[in-house]
Amino acid sequence: MTDRWTPSSWRTKPAKHIPADYPEPAALERVETILRGMPPLVFAGEARRLKSLLGDVAAGRAFLLQGGDCSESFKEFHADNIRDTFRLLLQMAVVLTFAGGKPVVKVGRIAGQFAKPRSEPVETVNGVTLPSYRGDNINAMDFTEADRTPDPERLLRAYNQSSATLNLLRAFAGGGYADLYNIHRWTLGFVEGSPQSARYRELADKISEALDFMAAVGVTPQTHSEMHRVEFFTSHEALLLGFEEAMTRVDSTTGDWYDTSAHLVWIGERTRQLDGAHVEFMRGIKNPVGLKVGPTLEPDELLRLIDALNPADEPGRLTLYGRFGSDKIEARLPALMAATKRAGRSVVWATDPMHGNTLKAANGYKTRPFDRILSEVKSFIEIARAEGVHPGGVHLEMTGQNVTECLGGARALNEGDLADRYHTHCDPRLNADQALELAFLVAEKLKPARQAEWQAAE
Repeated sequence: MTDRWTPSSWRTKPAKHIPADYPEPAALERVETILRGMPPLVFAGEARRLKSLLGDVAAGRAFLLQGGDCSESFKEFHADNIRDTFRLLLQMAVVLTFAGGKPVVKVGRIAGQFAKPRSEPVETVNGVTLPSYRGDNINAMDFTEADRTPDPERLLRAYNQSSATLNLLRAFAGGGYADLYNIHRWTLGFVEGSPQSARYRELADKISEALDFMAAVGVTPQTHSEMHRVEFFTSHEALLLGFEEAMTRVDSTTGDWYDTSAHLVWIGERTRQLDGAHVEFMRGIKNPVGLKVGPTLEPDELLRLIDALNPADEPGRLTLYGRFGSDKIEARLPALMAATKRAGRSVVWATDPMHGNTLKAANGYKTRPFDRILSEVKSFIEIARAEGVHPGGVHLEMTGQNVTECLGGARALNEGDLADRYHTHCDPRLNADQALELAFLVAEKLKPARQAEWQAAE
């Protein structure tokens, strides 16, 4: 890997999971040219702010909550869906903040999370073989030749949808919708309606008492404006590098290159080759970046990837998302964490408990058992503590909607329930109740660490 980098230098490297079957390459080039002239979706200063907050996570002073759709779609684009996912993330963040005694950095898989790598490039149904569905910014789900043919015009529609989503998120984050008291009232409604309400009530009551005390001493949204607004950031997998290149601009303040499609972008498990196009692109942008870390990765390879993506060892620059599966995490994660600890690398360690716990139900639906997701999160926290590493956060595929895609949870969804509201365009997501339930259960694991920190400080 040479030091020479440009936004297009990735084109000289092997590129996996980027469709090469656009029928008219000239049309794709035309769309990418249009995108180069479009306004940025996010700003360099916002990305620097997120990097600073992630630096606090790396140092053990904060916790990362990252979540949202597996894959955004054009069909389900609606203000209510955006609002509900945003609200759910805020509810989860309040629970985790109180339990862990640390601020929670809130990052959505939203406003750009369209493209998905697929295990197979083609799909065969009733003897007909067509390209696999790869996300709404590439092709469509319907199993016809026209729909499955990559269409570059979809990139423009994805840009416009991302822009509209960001406008609404900024209004929610700064316009009073994120009022702390409102968030807690919504959470109390969840607790009262949950079959496990008794288990969650103690923590919910403690949050109520804290808010009552704050109000009694004059700390209210009226006296402290920060109580009704939040900082919220966006992220997605940087899979389609032509789009990412088109959105990469020179920051007028620093002269550095930033990918203005999102505050944080990450490299997936299937595209993290050290000599590949995705590592090449990501090493040159100054955004905070992420790297999915799976069961096939060895410690020496991980350290080489860290050196490529964060050679200056900048706090907050690199987040590692472990995605192993509940049955593999205990065998694979400790050596990787130990390697980063031993080498003194400044990274955020987070867990993605979704991708390693996917299975096919007897009725053919792809699903994920809630118990396995929770088990992987608990193992992640325990392993991190044993290795002397801060368990920095969780990365979830989830939605604010009442879908039936993951098994289990307090309402005990079973395989027969999956067909009721199975709406995902790709992978199964936690629904609103399951995601908030997970936040309460993770909070139970974080409380002992908070108590230990208090005792050490006495």
